[in-house]
Amino acid sequence: METPFTKQETYIRDFDPKEYFDTYYAPRKGAFVGEWTLFVLKNLHELFSSGEVKGDTMIDIGSGPTIYHLLSACEVFENIITSDFLEQNREQLKKWLRKDPDMLDWSKVAQMVCDLEGNSEKRAEKEEKLRRAAKRVLKCDALKTNPFEPLVLPKADCLISCLCLEVLSKDVDNFFNVVKNLNTLLKPGGHIMIMSVLGSTFYHVGEKKFSSLMITKDEIERAFTEGGYEIVKFKLKRREEMSTMHIGDNEDLYCLHARKLGKS
Repeated sequence: METPFTKQETYIRDFDPKEYFDTYYAPRKGAFVGEWTLFVLKNLHELFSSGEVKGDTMIDIGSGPTIYHLLSACEVFENIITSDFLEQNREQLKKWLRKDPDMLDWSKVAQMVCDLEGNSEKRAEKEEKLRRAAKRVLKCDALKTNPFEPLVLPKADCLISCLCLEVLSKDVDNFFNVVKNLNTLLKPGGHIMIMSVLGSTFYHVGEKKFSSLMITKDEIERAFTEGGYEIVKFKLKRREEMSTMHIGDNEDLYCLHARKLGKS
């Protein structure tokens, strides 16, 4: 049975960032510990260590309460803006940046990134480097033409987003509009990386069930080409871990890397 679209009001009321962490990222028991996390970290490590993506400022769209996807980026970008629609997620990001005693513990993931980079003994240094780079935590609504309204941000060199666009989009047309909105945040030639899943209709956070847009690879590619980007790479991986299908029903994992076209 199709999952009804989850409205913003429901997220405000029901989304618990600590439950989200425990459901997906907690060491040894999270549903994303393993296949998803390795897929994201390896692809971002390869991209950011290649020298292909450069600049000063990167914006993370829909960070949730997570920072794992920024650990390689802080080697390239000295200014990283994190963002989310939900106040409770923004508060968790601030707790991690402040090193509050009850912050979410991302040390295991940070160690994985250090291992990939060949700096296994420098986990604490890696975490501090990201804390220095992540200077701002802002409210973001990618459904708006200016996602950071009323702020007008300087155009960024790079955007990144993980597991966000499919859950905020009610339908494919909505997804197309979000992709166009994000284009306005980028400099010409700027990069965008989207890490997410295909074939998903729902995901759980604890006992709460949230919707996800069923969208195809072709539709995503069309959204970006029509939205003013050149697709550099679209990497698709078939899901192998099937024991957690009751938590989230996605079929594939994907990594999209595109660049903004034009002169404005």
